[in-house]
Amino acid sequence: MKKFDVIVVGGSAAGITAAMTCRRHYPDKEVLIIRKEKQVLVPCGIPYIFGTLGSPDKNIIPDTGLEKNHIDLVIDEVSDVDRAKRAVTTAGGEEFSYDKLILATGSVPMVPPIPGTDQENVFVVKKDLAHLQKMLDHLNRSKKLVIVGGGFIGAEFADECRKNRDIKITIVEMLPRCLMLSYDEEICAIAEQIEREQGIDIRAPEKVEAFIGDGGTLKAVRLASGEELEADMVILGIGCVANIELAEKIGLDIGPTGGIEVNRYMQTSDGNIFACGDCAEKTSYFDGKPSPLKLASTATREARIAGANLYGMRRINEGVIGVWSTVLADTAFALAGLSVREAMEKGYNVVVGQAEAPNRHPGGMPEAANLMLKLVFERGTGIILGGQIVGAKCGGEIINTISACIHEKMTAEELALFAMGTHPALTASPMVYQLTNAAEVAIKAMRAP
Repeated sequence: MKKFDVIVVGGSAAGITAAMTCRRHYPDKEVLIIRKEKQVLVPCGIPYIFGTLGSPDKNIIPDTGLEKNHIDLVIDEVSDVDRAKRAVTTAGGEEFSYDKLILATGSVPMVPPIPGTDQENVFVVKKDLAHLQKMLDHLNRSKKLVIVGGGFIGAEFADECRKNRDIKITIVEMLPRCLMLSYDEEICAIAEQIEREQGIDIRAPEKVEAFIGDGGTLKAVRLASGEELEADMVILGIGCVANIELAEKIGLDIGPTGGIEVNRYMQTSDGNIFACGDCAEKTSYFDGKPSPLKLASTATREARIAGANLYGMRRINEGVIGVWSTVLADTAFALAGLSVREAMEKGYNVVVGQAEAPNRHPGGMPEAANLMLKLVFERGTGIILGGQIVGAKCGGEIINTISACIHEKMTAEELALFAMGTHPALTASPMVYQLTNAAEVAIKAMRAP
């Protein structure tokens, strides 16, 4: 039995980052990653395999970083962990001992309890190269695609699958609008308008009642309204659940949202085992309550906490702020923190500031595009709770600035005096800079009777 100081189970975004962080903080430790995939996919790049990239092979995380950092790699599946002996056993029959163990087993796609999901042309989105190649091959032969779920997965797949194809695409979403769990309603309306302009049909609010097939092959999708949509391919994009099969088997505590229970240091109920990424339980930065958010950016942040804390508590997880972005056609959509709806659901008395301007100055500069920014503040304290962006692609970085402002609990007054740097070819004008102007609008609203 070969001994390692640290073993990481899982080799995607969280697992790789945890191993690399361990190597930086504890350079004398021997680190091993055990993963079942020969090649690891970039998780957020999966929709782009079906359009922009055109192949799963172009969406691979190389192993060169592991090699350069002297991190060992075994391609196998961990089948059991003996917590008393501190040893893992693989499906291939190998056994390795550890001092510290990190579980980064990720998540698995959710399959709804709808009749007909087992048909050959009904696909979930797995992080598996061969599976995604099979999906791509089938898509290239399809003429009528139905996507179930209008969240990020569904919206991005619809936007990518339409590229360079003569195909009818329909999104079926059970909420009143697509992306409604992610943005305020008026922003969802803009996203839907863009999708429809690209020829994508949206049925919302609507539910799927059954997938109708013939001899194991899908032919149509029956909706709760009674309508049947002809289809030769379905993509299920309704989200994912934590992969806790191994954690349950070895008796670790499971949290209220179905993830592995961890403390602020990413330790599980076994002090020698840590967990991070989609498999780990999360709490909200704002109220400490359980959070269902699963994002690659969150996974890598948790991995940096877990990897640093293995031999001494150096970092604390303060909870999930929630920062994400997407692009539909050429329009960016992004959010950090709480939307207005979420803030009100958590009991905040909110005030909103909104500003809109070109992302270059003057507006005739090359690559100029409009950018709308919406900020949410707590009325009594003026502390920022969230921000949303629609428009120019630079919004994908500006939202990260807003996240930092949320983390530091900046007020509208502090944001109004934000020390920005501007340039005609790079940013909005300092006179109409969206972040400061949205804060000014909110301050005016706070002072109103």
